[in-house]
This record gives sequence, C-alpha cells and structure tokens, in this order.
Amino acid sequence: MSNSGILYIVGTPIGNLEDTTFRAVKTLQKVDLIAAEDTRHTSKLLQHFQILTLQLSYHQHNQQSRIPELIAKLHQGKTIALVTDAGMPGISDPGYELVKACVSESISVVPIPGVSASITALSVSGLPTNKFIFIGFLPTKNKPRQENLEALSNFPETIILYESPYRLKETLVDLAQVLGKNRKIVLGRELTKLHEEIWRGTIGEAIIYYQTNQPKGEFTLVIAGAEQDTPVLSENTIKVELQELLAKGMSRSQASRQLAQQTNLSRRQIYQIALTIPDN
Repeated sequence: MSNSGILYIVGTPIGNLEDTTFRAVKTLQKVDLIAAEDTRHTSKLLQHFQILTLQLSYHQHNQQSRIPELIAKLHQGKTIALVTDAGMPGISDPGYELVKACVSESISVVPIPGVSASITALSVSGLPTNKFIFIGFLPTKNKPRQENLEALSNFPETIILYESPYRLKETLVDLAQVLGKNRKIVLGRELTKLHEEIWRGTIGEAIIYYQTNQPKGEFTLVIAGAEQDTPVLSENTIKVELQELLAKGMSRSQASRQLAQQTNLSRRQIYQIALTIPDN
C-alpha cells in the first residue's frame, strides 16, 4: 500500500442504537471525515454517542462526483468512515462503487462489521442457513422482475429479498405466480425497532394476511428454496402434460404456471415449450 489514508466501512444499527459496536464508535470518533448516505440521519447516531466528526454526503445521486473527491482526500492521507443509513455499507447501496475505486487505487479498506437486515432476518427465519442467495431489491420493471424471479424458481438455496411497504403486496403476488403459493416465507418488518414483527407462513397465506394488514416499514423477505424432490421431466413429457391442460381449456400461460410448480423448470421455460404446440 502507499502512504494513502484508510477507508473504514462502518456498520451502523438498522434500528436500535444499542446495536452500535464499541469499535464503530471509536472509529467514527477518530477518522477525519464521515461519508454518510444521509447526513441528517447519521447526525442522530453521532449526537447519541457525542461524536463531533465532520460529515460529507455520499449517495446514489452524487456518487460520480463524490468518488474522485473522496479518493483525493484518501491519497492526501485522510481517514474516512463510510456509513449508510442502516446496516453495512456496500450491501444494496452505492458504497460498493467507492470500495471498488479504493481497491483499484491501492487504498486500504478496513471493515468495521455491524448489523445487516438480511442476516438478522435469516437468523430467526427457521429456514436453512447453510446456503442462501441475497438478491437485495428486485427490479421495479415487470419484465426484468419476472426474469429475476424465474431464474430463482428452481434454486434450492434460501432466498433473501428487500422490499418497501409500497411494493410488498405486488411482490407477494409475483412470488406466488412464479414460485407457487405453497412456498414457505418469513417476513421481517422493522427489524430491531420498537414495532419489530416476524411473520411466518406460505406465500399464499402472506397475500391473504396483507390484504387486511396494511404493510408498514421496511421488509426483509426470507423465502424457502425449491424442494429437491421436484420431478425432472423430459421435454416430451412436458409437452404431453401441456396438451392435457390445454385440452381442459387452460391458456398456455396458465398451463405453464401450473406445471412450473410441479417440475424442475421455470414458467418461462415451460411456456417456450408450450409455444411449439399447435393450437389444435
């Protein structure tokens, strides 16, 4: 390494200020500058621990201009702490770009670990924790959203997603259509905060629950992976199954969705096979 400064990646609480580590407090006290996603939000944490270090905003809307500025300060020997509004920086936020820039400039990057909503929810989910996939937020546009879900539909690993209260109902419906209503799911709401809630059930039950309970707060979704005893069917067998369902009056889309819940293929894969079957 050169004589450059150090970028500290400092984990902050996702709700409860008492989850702040002693090491995080000491780091925030000693650095020359704190790069914060929202300086107003971070000010509450700093005031609580009587930390007087200067802040500079760093978020997705100004990262392109801020990164060269922060890199220059680090090359001057300054020490900087990167914090996000909640949890570990760089996890589903623009901190990744700053870390990548520092690595390319041979600037030392030191982790100060803290709470993460994804791991917090997984730890209490009761679903397998030995292998999991963290997705963050799904795309908001329908096509890439569906493609993402279909790619995950046959994964045996536990799946972790983030979702806002405004999109939760829509996301649950999408999950039911692609993964099936009977897939187990755990929803962590307002984790570590006063109104923390851990809800467990199936995707179908979650849809019903949130029809009468308005979603509030940020959600972490932990979803069971695909069952490993799902039958592996050949293309010819799937065609026969599709023909039977189409003969019963189902559309290609409906038949593909139903078969996807019973086989090793995604709805999109089965639908492509369905398109090869003549209308008659």
